[in-house]
Amino acid sequence: MAIGSTLSVGLIGLKAFIVQVQAFISPGLPYFSIIGLPDASLSEARERVKSACQATGFGWPQTRVTVNMSPAAMPKRGSSHDLAIAASVLCAAGAIGHDCLEDTIVLGEVNLDGSVLPIHGLLPIMLHAEERGVRKMIVPHRNLDEASMVDGLDVVGVRHVGELIELMGGDATYTIPDTPVTDETTTDQSPTSHPNDCGDMNEVLGQEHAKWALQVAAAGGHNLIMTGPPGSGKTMLASRMPGIMCPLNEAEQLEVASIRSLCGILPQYGITDMPPFEAPHHTASTAALVGGGSGIAVPGAITRAHRGILFLDEAPEFSARALQTLREPLESGYVALSRSKGSTYYPASFQLIMAANPCPCGYYYGTGERCACREKDRIRYFSRLSGPILDRVDIQMAVPPVSRIAAQSEPIGESSAGIQARVIRARQVAKDRFRQYGWVCNAQASGKWLHANTSLKAMELVNRALSNHQLTLRGADRAMRLSWTLADLAGRVSPTEQDVHQGIEMRTRMT
Repeated sequence: MAIGSTLSVGLIGLKAFIVQVQAFISPGLPYFSIIGLPDASLSEARERVKSACQATGFGWPQTRVTVNMSPAAMPKRGSSHDLAIAASVLCAAGAIGHDCLEDTIVLGEVNLDGSVLPIHGLLPIMLHAEERGVRKMIVPHRNLDEASMVDGLDVVGVRHVGELIELMGGDATYTIPDTPVTDETTTDQSPTSHPNDCGDMNEVLGQEHAKWALQVAAAGGHNLIMTGPPGSGKTMLASRMPGIMCPLNEAEQLEVASIRSLCGILPQYGITDMPPFEAPHHTASTAALVGGGSGIAVPGAITRAHRGILFLDEAPEFSARALQTLREPLESGYVALSRSKGSTYYPASFQLIMAANPCPCGYYYGTGERCACREKDRIRYFSRLSGPILDRVDIQMAVPPVSRIAAQSEPIGESSAGIQARVIRARQVAKDRFRQYGWVCNAQASGKWLHANTSLKAMELVNRALSNHQLTLRGADRAMRLSWTLADLAGRVSPTEQDVHQGIEMRTRMT
């Protein structure tokens, strides 16, 4: 009985699992079947693998070929298993040794001419292999840059199935086709167009109050909404937010890089300590925001924004349904997507930054003389930002138009580096304070802890705002979290009445 075996790795979301790929060549009419709960793209691997193996001079068995992928109960998807299937068949047929691939993970998509194409999601796969103690991997040659991000693994890149055969001591006849340069393989980017370049805060003219609000948001992990007329700098301010946030630590960098690897955008970013910034267009669907797709759901914008910023520009223009789907991830820090072939959990711990005009025409500010909107249009415009959504936004502030452009000889404001230094100090204070609870910022503090550790005089201000219906109970907790962040930035051990008063103001200053 001829059985060839190798290992591959499957992904359900970011969760990886080892797949044993076994090929059995048995007597019977010529037939090639793949079993073990494959999806449509994996079932199509039969034709790709057969043609790719024949492109090396290998004579495909004119008998029955069965490939099993275990564990059979776990769904297998995608074309990343192609090369492992080809290797197991070649092993079963004797083209390569029977024992040379037993403890080796083989990954890659194959083309009809035998060339090996790059795959998505290699980084989380490699991290799982390292955790499981598997040290030998064969990956597509064009994935070697990504593979080099994980140390301690013996990784070999192949460009053709024939190279795999020769690597295992077999003989093959093949020609490696020229690889066209695509966006995925192009790495020559100008510094100004690099996705990790977010600009500097001192490039924003004026808006010192808005810059201070962004500093508070970054220091405490708070959500924020800015309302103001067109051209007041809301988008420019939000895009510079990653530059003043705390740099990602090593574990967070790998987590963010794993998500980008799964989405196929890691080559554009590499592993960086800059928090991610996602700004979906206001026409984005619910699936584009939270994730979707048939079979196993793929990540959406909120997962790509994990550990960073999700920026919704023109927030009232998003569909009401899309906005409502953000409520649960904002509280839980993850998104659960259920589809026909199983449920997938993706991390979604992001800071929400929203920008909005005060009305459809954008000029309902100050005296409102330039506004041409009817009252019912203004009400309808903001009705999509429902109370439950706004209640989860800690800082609500107006961004007025800039009334004066400073001359070049005048100060241009503080740089992002200077603001970031204060943010890092404040974050460290909060992290030390919450070490026993596992929280890293004030936005994660529980209401019980806030009630027990905020002074009675300060709590009296919060209770007064509650009784006046100025705050909801959730809003009261968020105002207290803001007051703790203000105290951390000022170097105080606990918030004063002034801090609490300012925290309440920052939650209600929309006009």
